[in-house]
Amino acid sequence: MTTPALLPLSGRRIPTLSPGGASSFPHHRATLRLSEKFILLLILSAFITLCFGAFFFLPDNSKHKRFDLGLEDVLIPHIDSPKEGKHAPGQVVIHGQGGHDDLRDKIRADHERALQEAKEKLRKSREELQAEIQTEKNKVMEDLKKKDAGPKPLPPVPMPKVVGVSDGEPPETDAKEKRDKIREMMKHAWDSYRQYGWGHNELKPLAKKGHSTNIFGNSQLGATIVDALDTLYIMGLHEEFKDGQEWIEQNLDFGVNAEVSVFEVNIRFIGGLLAAYYLSGQEVFKLKAVQLAEKLLPAFNTPTGIPWAMVNLKSGVGRNWGWASAGSIEQMNNSLWLPRLSASRCFSPLSRFVTLSLSPSLPLCPFFYLCFFFSLSPDHTSVGGLGDSFYEYLLKAWLMSDRTDTEARKTYDDAIEAIERHLIRKSNGGLTFIGEWKNGHLERKMGHLACFAGGMFALGADGSPDDKAGHYLQLGAEIAHTCHESYDRTVLKLGPEAFKFDSGLEAVAVRQNEKYYILRPEVIETYWYMWRFTHDPKYRQWGWEAAQAIDKYCRVSGGFSGVKDVYSSNPTYDDVQQSFFLAETLKYLYLLFSSDDLMPLESWVFNTEAHPLPVLHLGNITLPGSEPAAQR
Repeated sequence: MTTPALLPLSGRRIPTLSPGGASSFPHHRATLRLSEKFILLLILSAFITLCFGAFFFLPDNSKHKRFDLGLEDVLIPHIDSPKEGKHAPGQVVIHGQGGHDDLRDKIRADHERALQEAKEKLRKSREELQAEIQTEKNKVMEDLKKKDAGPKPLPPVPMPKVVGVSDGEPPETDAKEKRDKIREMMKHAWDSYRQYGWGHNELKPLAKKGHSTNIFGNSQLGATIVDALDTLYIMGLHEEFKDGQEWIEQNLDFGVNAEVSVFEVNIRFIGGLLAAYYLSGQEVFKLKAVQLAEKLLPAFNTPTGIPWAMVNLKSGVGRNWGWASAGSIEQMNNSLWLPRLSASRCFSPLSRFVTLSLSPSLPLCPFFYLCFFFSLSPDHTSVGGLGDSFYEYLLKAWLMSDRTDTEARKTYDDAIEAIERHLIRKSNGGLTFIGEWKNGHLERKMGHLACFAGGMFALGADGSPDDKAGHYLQLGAEIAHTCHESYDRTVLKLGPEAFKFDSGLEAVAVRQNEKYYILRPEVIETYWYMWRFTHDPKYRQWGWEAAQAIDKYCRVSGGFSGVKDVYSSNPTYDDVQQSFFLAETLKYLYLLFSSDDLMPLESWVFNTEAHPLPVLHLGNITLPGSEPAAQR
């Protein structure tokens, strides 16, 4: 039986062998040989490509060397090679491959030690770890302090002999009891701020938290601390004074990015720091005062030399409000001492940075302009807000110079004569008041701020020309009486912000926004000056009435607050304890019930924030525009 074919024979081409075993396709072996060559060539090309490409993945030799050196420096202590090829005992040697074992052992030992330290730290409690971290932080801080010792100490300057900085206990029992009450009010105000607003500029006594206004920028400069220091010292509250001093030493920084009022920072901070320095002799206050003065210097870099109203403490960039303050002459009084404290000539020009030339026709300060451009037509002139400091400091510059600055005194006398002629009037009820000049017309309205003028007239009476001392002392008494009436005619016995003398009204506020009392000091300031010069008991009586009203209507559990309507028996609070309440109001009340040997006026001049500065009695001091005291 035959095996069937798997495929049909038709269509098959079976090669036949030629005789001798040759194929019937003569080119068959040649075709196979070419294919094999092609495959081999392809494989060879791939191999060559792979070999050459591998070079691109090899590490760069220089980088490899750097890595080796870095690893060696980090993990193996560097030991200088000994001479003559000898190795020091214990030296780790790396020569080609020879040192790999030692290196490997060193790495392993370091690794095991690090793991062991990590395990030990993990076993420690959270408190122990925090203590270690704090120790390290303290060490870093100590190192930084050693590197940066802070500002260089200022050169020593002769400390003027200060008198009457403590005690002052009155002989009268009644006055002593009232003085003790004022001291207790100060302690309540300070303790409340200490508890609820420490480090902030001011206090919100109802909300019991810190408070600030735009005059201090957006920073916490501790305005109340600086403002209250001298009051604390004068009252003998030395523990509280020490707390404030420590805060200033550790926290008061004038390098902050804050835009502040040049005038307010000057009267509160520089004035407060200088007063604290002269009362206590503590160097930190002198250092801080000079540091701040240097921060304010860029504000005086103006075409006129009259400072900007606002300045950024960090950048030194200044600007003005829509109006400008007349109080920039305040800088003149503080800067009388700055060149002596800092030994820097930078502050000397500030002592006399303007020429005080008043217009003969109307030598008054138009407070919507800087007070020194009297060629401008004054459209708003006042002895109250924005203009009061100008007149006040003409007089006080003369007093602080030990009465040698005759130019300032003459300018003051001319200004006071113009005030009498243009602004002072009597009401239909016989009350003497100081109005405001607006657009050629006298407005019969007096502000609470203008009530300081009674004390100014009394202070400047001695030394007045043409024997007018009695006249100006009487004028001060009349202003004090008018301002007392503004208090006495309210429900709360506290004075309004402004009061009118028109249409049958006598010392009464009309507008709602003029009926508030924000713990202002000007009326009590005048009472104190009038008491010092006359010793008329009514001034102590009036001062005590005001103190009782403040304690009754402004005192809250968290301090003292202003009230919004002094004509209401149920007033609402403004919830602000102003820094000037501690700096001025309570200080003047305390001095009112003290004996005259506490802060005698022959030795001290109070700035507009009630910060006392010593009179320049030293005979070798020469002020610009004046003669030395020894040559008088």
